[in-house]
Amino acid sequence: MNASTESAAEPGRRLSVLVVDDEELTRTGLRALLSAQPDLTVVGEAADGSEVLPLVTRLRPDVVLMDVRMPRMDGIEATRRLRGELPDPPKVVIITTFENDEYVWDALLAGASGFILKRAPSAQLAHAIRLVATGDSVLFPSAVRRLAADRPSPRPRSTRSKRQAATLTGRETEILRLMAEGLSNQEISSRLTITLETVKTHVGNVLTKLNANNRTHAVVLAYETGTLPARLADPE
Repeated sequence: MNASTESAAEPGRRLSVLVVDDEELTRTGLRALLSAQPDLTVVGEAADGSEVLPLVTRLRPDVVLMDVRMPRMDGIEATRRLRGELPDPPKVVIITTFENDEYVWDALLAGASGFILKRAPSAQLAHAIRLVATGDSVLFPSAVRRLAADRPSPRPRSTRSKRQAATLTGRETEILRLMAEGLSNQEISSRLTITLETVKTHVGNVLTKLNANNRTHAVVLAYETGTLPARLADPE
């Protein structure tokens, strides 16, 4: 996983997590893994996406660990409802069996902060939760690019999204490209030899102009609108 590590959970603060998966065995395993972390607390479980909104409203978790494929309401629609119906929705990390699952792409478009494989080590899973809880994103550059490249062609590109992308300056587009490579703000600062504050300003402008919820969402929108070409040699 190539994800920014510039954000970290506040010392002494426990992050609350809601686990959503239709398989009880998976939920039990995730709860055990997360409960072993000193700074993470599982505050609830759900077996279907339809249960997520009422549980989030009641429990107010920091992060929802969301299965993407569920029988009645999938993680895509559940994420969309959280983003659309709550003024301050929790961060969403999609958990999936296959990184090339097209459902993952749609979940990222719906506003999920990133995704992680169910077979990922417990330390990586915990790290992902800490990252998104503090405003960062969990981004697999190669996997996201492959998802974008494998999308049906021509991909649907709304006029509004393309118009928003067209407002990016040359520098902002450059910053966006480096975000797509998985670079953190500090790494972008070093690469471009500009100050960290300048990078943060550019990243904020990119998110605002693209109407993106987070860095991963911005990258996905950039691929979706053709602002960034998906069929490139992998930088990794």
